[in-house]
Amino acid sequence: MSDKPSKTYTLTNNETGETYELPVLSGTTGPDVIDIRKLYAQADVFTYDPGFTSTASCDSEITYIDGDKGVLLHGGYPIEQLAENSDFMEVCYLLLNGELPTKDQKDEFVDIITHHTMIHDQMQFLFRGFRRDAHPMAIMVGVVGALSAFYHDQTDISDPERRMIAARQMIAKMPTIAAWAYKYSKGQPFVYPKNDLSFSANFLQMMFAVPCEEYVVNPVLEKAMDLIFILHADHEQNASTSTVRISGSSGANPFACISAGIACLWGPAHGGANEAVLKMLDEIGDVSRVDEFIARAKDKDDPFRLMGFGHRVYKNFDPRAKLLAKAAHEVLADLGVNNPQLELAMALEKIALEDEYFVARKLYPNVDFYSGIILKAMGFPTSMFTVLFAVARTVGWISQWKEMIEDPVHKISRPRQLYLGSTPRDFVEIDKR
Repeated sequence: MSDKPSKTYTLTNNETGETYELPVLSGTTGPDVIDIRKLYAQADVFTYDPGFTSTASCDSEITYIDGDKGVLLHGGYPIEQLAENSDFMEVCYLLLNGELPTKDQKDEFVDIITHHTMIHDQMQFLFRGFRRDAHPMAIMVGVVGALSAFYHDQTDISDPERRMIAARQMIAKMPTIAAWAYKYSKGQPFVYPKNDLSFSANFLQMMFAVPCEEYVVNPVLEKAMDLIFILHADHEQNASTSTVRISGSSGANPFACISAGIACLWGPAHGGANEAVLKMLDEIGDVSRVDEFIARAKDKDDPFRLMGFGHRVYKNFDPRAKLLAKAAHEVLADLGVNNPQLELAMALEKIALEDEYFVARKLYPNVDFYSGIILKAMGFPTSMFTVLFAVARTVGWISQWKEMIEDPVHKISRPRQLYLGSTPRDFVEIDKR
């Protein structure tokens, strides 16, 4: 972002005639932003922006989205190129460091992550403190927050080296925590990580291996898992990322901040959308009923809504959805699964891309549209869908947290409000009310 604004925005008070010059700042790409940091001090007014849909809360060099064009960039690299040519570990390095690694840098990074996947053995008692039927996301929130009790050295956020160590530990340990949450809910023994496996293969074996037989990772599923992790790694200033940044702005330790992000992600409007897609496909049931439900979706008086279409940011085809559509076919073909939900999904996608109602409203399939189908075919229960999202998004959260801590202008977050309550009034004793 340029320190010297190339232009200004003039605000005029219609009552007094006073004018205020607000700087306009330009990023490397994307729309300009009006710098309102001194607006209150100068004009005694705030801006009003529920949901912060038109407000930049920070500057960042990590991820860029152009929703109108369907563009997603990490460090300037299109998501399509990263998905085709990289693996998740390389994308993690990019998000943390701003550049793709050399071979030596990647080998060192992978080695560090691989040798930090184990969690403190006493943490197994935390898992056993939960009810057996506890939701895995509830376990994730509690266990991740408790990491600060086991890794004290990484809570010193003033030390750059400790911040990087904490970031690497979070990326390494999250798959183990997630897999153990699943194993506990199933009543199966915890499976420890293996250092000879890739990040994604290791996660699959911790999820699905059992001690009584050898587990061999299917390379097609490993590739699909890695792709899902890449496509969910970061997504700019979404709700959970903003939660992590707000939590971190107070100086909270990184484990607590990531736990807060997981709690936010748990909301059905954020991380639970792919599960809602499967429920919708089950409700439709058969391709022969697609026209019926399309008509219902167009009826504003009908409560039915098509899930997995449209996006808060993308007003074009979500680039991640295109990549997952291809992966869905590969996974189902390899597993020999004749999935009627995929046939339904393809029928819905075709209509969404051709029907004027959807085209005019830019209701294109998003990343959640296909991810649930893939995960279900791979054997993941729906309760784990959001957990997998958290495993992938951890690198984005911790990268954004690290960037914020290292930003010299960052302050504790303190949004303003438009107060609509009572004006000052005198207290009345209870027997006189």
